[in-house]
Amino acid sequence: MFKSPKESLGNLGALPAANLIAAASDVAVIVDGEGVIRDVAFNKEDLSLELDAHGRWLGSRLAEIVTSETSTKAKELLQDAMSRKLSIWRQVNHPSPGGADIPVLYSAVNIGRDDRFVVVGRDLRPLAAMQQRLVNAQQSMERDYVRLRHAETRYRLLFQVSSEAVLIVDASNNAILEINPAALALLDESAPQVLKSNISSHFDAADLEPVQTLLSNVRATGRDGNIRARLAKGDRECFIAASQFRQENTTLFLVRLSSQQTPAQAGALKATSSLLEYFDAAPDALVITGPDGRIVKANPAFTEMAQLGSAEQSRGESLDRWLGRAGVDFAVAFANLRQTGSIKLFSTSLRGEHGATTDVEVSAASLIHDDRKQGFGFAIRNVEKRLSASPSSASELPRSVAQLTERIGRVPLRDLVREATDVIEKLSIEAALELTGDNRASAAEMLGLSRQSLYVKLRRFGLDEHTGEGEVEDD
Repeated sequence: MFKSPKESLGNLGALPAANLIAAASDVAVIVDGEGVIRDVAFNKEDLSLELDAHGRWLGSRLAEIVTSETSTKAKELLQDAMSRKLSIWRQVNHPSPGGADIPVLYSAVNIGRDDRFVVVGRDLRPLAAMQQRLVNAQQSMERDYVRLRHAETRYRLLFQVSSEAVLIVDASNNAILEINPAALALLDESAPQVLKSNISSHFDAADLEPVQTLLSNVRATGRDGNIRARLAKGDRECFIAASQFRQENTTLFLVRLSSQQTPAQAGALKATSSLLEYFDAAPDALVITGPDGRIVKANPAFTEMAQLGSAEQSRGESLDRWLGRAGVDFAVAFANLRQTGSIKLFSTSLRGEHGATTDVEVSAASLIHDDRKQGFGFAIRNVEKRLSASPSSASELPRSVAQLTERIGRVPLRDLVREATDVIEKLSIEAALELTGDNRASAAEMLGLSRQSLYVKLRRFGLDEHTGEGEVEDD
């Protein structure tokens, strides 16, 4: 309200007041004490043609010109104005000859006469169009996200238990950190004998220098290299291919050994090298299990999520030791995986050794070799950051369609519909503030709101922390 309206406006006559009311709203209606429309003014010609093309509003009751679903709101407008001088804003819908209802935001004002009320309204169609564009953009983003996830899942299906001999070597001292069963068989050694040993010690003395030179060149240039060398045991010649990758702040070598090599195998070596490099460097947890669900291999991301000291601690253990809520989720997912051969985007949780629980999504597939299932490959993604912005209480709003979907079954449908409406309204206000450089007066005009209504919504959605200088909130 104005602080001194009489001093500021003087004795404002009926005609200037009528012009002011008509200019400040898209539609203004004068209603008597019985709710009958006595006069009407439109600020938009198209709105006038659609709603009152033949003057059919005059003489009708306000509750009769709105849809049956919103007639109660129309009556409440006048009741509020009678008791409080000024009603709160309410959205009502008018039937349109074109088919689609026309939403209008109304407020009623008591002008000091019991037999006359001024009802001013704002056409909400521009805001509805903006909301629809936002919804369409969100749905487009969701579709793109799903396509990317499907593509990522297809690539994850490429991970299988490799029959190629592969070693992970510390680039700082050439110590073997990891070795797969195929490499152990090729070197004719056991895991305790090989792990932490220098890789050069497993080759013939005559080839020690070439092997060390290969690793030094890869470390210095970052380029892949390969040589032939003889193994210390069995006096067998093998092909050695080495490449470099980084894991966190550590430089490692990926070393592949092959007793024979054909052009096709050379290409397979490089492809396998890339996959193995990604397996260890991937930010998502990747796990290979046997047919019984016991872990054969897990990448460092899984080791970290499960709060293990090393990948060795997980080998031979059942995956449901860490995955699933009290084992129930994993049992359901694993049964479905056995039956269908794959699962995708299965929501569950991962329990760490020290009690930490992480919300995750799981995709998995059967690993088939020679028409026989050799095990299963699991891709486990941490979705804590994505869910951190999701509503944790009734007062907080979800931020996306995906988060609303996650609430299905947890809250009633009417609450989901209300939250979806609130999300769209909040996003619209944020977008308007961004487009206007946080100029709230311009944002209110863009959204078709009064400044008072905009400030109410800003407070409602917690967007009023920074009020620009010189901006005074309407009371």
